[in-house]
Amino acid sequence: MTTMATPKQSAPMLQAAEYNPKSESVVARRVKSLIFHVVALGLTAVVLYPALWMVASAFKPNSEIGGANTSLWSNNFSFDNFVTAMDGIGGVSTLQFFTNSLVLAVGAVVGTILSASVSAYAFARIKFPGRSVLFGMMIATLLLPFHVVIIPQYIVFQQLGLVDTYVPLLIGKFLAADAFFVFLMVQFMRNLPAELDEAARIDGAGHVRIFCSIMLPLMKPALISTSIFSFIWSWNDFLGPLLYLNTPEKYPLPLALRLFVDQTQSSDYGAMIAMSVLALLPVLVFFLVFQRYIVEGVSTQGLKG
Repeated sequence: MTTMATPKQSAPMLQAAEYNPKSESVVARRVKSLIFHVVALGLTAVVLYPALWMVASAFKPNSEIGGANTSLWSNNFSFDNFVTAMDGIGGVSTLQFFTNSLVLAVGAVVGTILSASVSAYAFARIKFPGRSVLFGMMIATLLLPFHVVIIPQYIVFQQLGLVDTYVPLLIGKFLAADAFFVFLMVQFMRNLPAELDEAARIDGAGHVRIFCSIMLPLMKPALISTSIFSFIWSWNDFLGPLLYLNTPEKYPLPLALRLFVDQTQSSDYGAMIAMSVLALLPVLVFFLVFQRYIVEGVSTQGLKG
């Protein structure tokens, strides 16, 4: 015979079945975290797929690159494309192309660091008539598209007999023509305590001593960030060398890659992709070594006085 539960007996059962908001909030957070990570992994796979395809295609024969074959991996795994790529093309070795790119990239880094840091020090620390106007004009050049000045610049360098040399590609780096890097360093210097300059002047230091002994050591994050961006942009530059270089022996890697594509005969896409993978390695290594300085150099506000 079934007995009815008294109110005192049913109270513990009701308390056990009570709603627990804390438990549900923990479950909700875990579900949201799971959804976020799944979506993030999916987007990462989409973004990285072209890079994975490029690496995988470097080991495929030309017959399996493009066309109806959409498979990521190939059963005919081979290093022939890398062997062909390392042999060079047009009578020029791949090592020569790498050397040319390295000369341009290192020259761009050195020139940008020297000119941008000196110009930034002048704008940030030295008071002279027209400083604000000149700084505003420099910032305004960021709004000027590169394509607008291509023809005038080419005419100037052609009249000076500098076409087919590295001078047109590097001279702007040594003249602080990259306003973005100057602006980056100016903003960094402006947030460094002015008391450092004043203390150095009391000790008899001039602008050169202040710049070399005080500013440069404190600007390490900004200098490294500038070096990273300048190296990558110069290493990947295609339009500049295409305009000013005519001799294959002087071509950097971006122009060398174009030599593998022939519009009249068969193109060796496998070797071109293999060389593309090799060309990415220096940039990847350079970025991985110094990546921790990028955010610090761009976002830091210096020392607070």
